[in-house]
Amino acid sequence: MFDRVTWNPKQMNGQPCIRGMRLTVRRVVAAVAAYPDRSELFRNYPDLQEEDVRQALEFAAANLADEAIEMAASFGSRRSGRRCAPVSPAWI
Repeated sequence: MFDRVTWNPKQMNGQPCIRGMRLTVRRVVAAVAAYPDRSELFRNYPDLQEEDVRQALEFAAANLADEAIEMAASFGSRRSGRRCAPVSPAWI
């Protein structure tokens, strides 16, 4: 159950938020990636609690489709000659 994930169509363009704050689940997930040290994360987001982070991650995982996404290959830098595929998850 996601009792800390709230949704209000009039807040943050209807994106799921944490406890009615103007802090989206997406931003929490991105912050977890940006601040692997949780103490630093909580210093930068003092209103955020550990259970908020847990539910944001669980909510994000529950809402991702478990399917393969085909990506077109593109050429990388001409200097390196390596090929790479662009990475652009739909939720970013």
